[in-house]
Amino acid sequence: MLEPVKIGLFGLGTVGCGVVNVLQRNTNELTRRAGRKIQISHASVRNINKSRLCNTQGIVLTEKPMDLVNNPDIDIVVELIGGTTRAFELVMKAIKQGKHVVTANKALIALHGNEIFAAAQAMGVNVAFEAAVAGGIPIIKAIREGLSGNKINWLAGIINGTSNFILTEMQQKGRSFADVLAEAQKLGYAEADPTFDIQGIDAAHKLTILASIAFGIPLQFNRVYTEGITQIHADDVQYAEKFGYKIKHLGIAKQSNQGVELRVHPALIPERCLIANVNGVMNAILVHGDAVGATLYYGAGAGSNPTASAVVSDLLDVVRTLTVDPENRVPHLAFQPNAISALPILSLAEIETAYYLRLRAIDEPGVLAKVATILSQGGISIEAIYQHEPKTGQKDVDIVLLTHKVKEKQLDKALNALEALPDVVGDVTRIRLETLDA
Repeated sequence: MLEPVKIGLFGLGTVGCGVVNVLQRNTNELTRRAGRKIQISHASVRNINKSRLCNTQGIVLTEKPMDLVNNPDIDIVVELIGGTTRAFELVMKAIKQGKHVVTANKALIALHGNEIFAAAQAMGVNVAFEAAVAGGIPIIKAIREGLSGNKINWLAGIINGTSNFILTEMQQKGRSFADVLAEAQKLGYAEADPTFDIQGIDAAHKLTILASIAFGIPLQFNRVYTEGITQIHADDVQYAEKFGYKIKHLGIAKQSNQGVELRVHPALIPERCLIANVNGVMNAILVHGDAVGATLYYGAGAGSNPTASAVVSDLLDVVRTLTVDPENRVPHLAFQPNAISALPILSLAEIETAYYLRLRAIDEPGVLAKVATILSQGGISIEAIYQHEPKTGQKDVDIVLLTHKVKEKQLDKALNALEALPDVVGDVTRIRLETLDA
């Protein structure tokens, strides 16, 4: 039996302790799979005296993370501190010291992955990041290895559990966004500052990574169109159901002859689709390959044990490849580094989808005809329409429409004209519609 592989762990919070617990609980199984023991020998923490959710006996604790970077006995470092500034510094220094890296940090990879992978390639070390996307769902390995015989046409995923929990509660119980968000914070599903989740930033980090692996393009977080769920009203959720759709917050990446679409936003999807029935804090990613067709990956997208599952899986992969020549390892972003292609990223204006539109209009004869005329003049075809009956004494009503596919720039022009009508009250609500057809 070979000597144990020694691990240095940055961070012993919820996920860090989850990693310790999984490694301790599954020591025999992991040793059998790796051919040698995987041992956490050191961990850096903010406060050594703080109580932990794991047994740290036998682990040397320090409040100086650079001690792990500079320790020649540590073979692999695991970064679980989050953020991008300190984490980036530690990871880059560890790579320069010839250490392999495992991280669960999606923001770090999305923003600095190109530089990190280049440094790792130069030093002949691995950087593994399965836990950075969708927690315990092995979606990175599925796309990078399991589907490597395919040309990936598109992928669409529910990749933020907080947003999915909020939309599920709104759909199933008719609750308001603000009400459900408050509950999500009480339950620990949302942070005190939930901006990254509800504004789509967290999902955009993850989509950046998925698209890069799927299409062999550089990581380009700044090119992802990002929209959150804060403008979704309970009425929209109920109207969508009347048409046979559910509203989900999706990350979508598509490849065509014109370029690549990278977008995160709410979308109506047919309730018959499996992904439309992914509820609560669960995650799911639908991936379409030219040979295999559509495949769906479902599971827990966050939490101590699911994320630890992915981290430990990465550790096992890295340990297995310690004696493999760097050029024979699976590439970080699925494609060989010199084959990463700078495909054009389409602007939102050029992207074509169908739409759900909700507008508030004065309840008078001829208003609906004016709306239809404006849409028709803009080359926008109506697929379905619903007008809510006014309540007693009410002067304005909701008009809800579903359109056929049209470019975003055409719709923008038509919405400007609609909102300029004296009969239309306020802004028109727009939600994109995705059929997710194979």
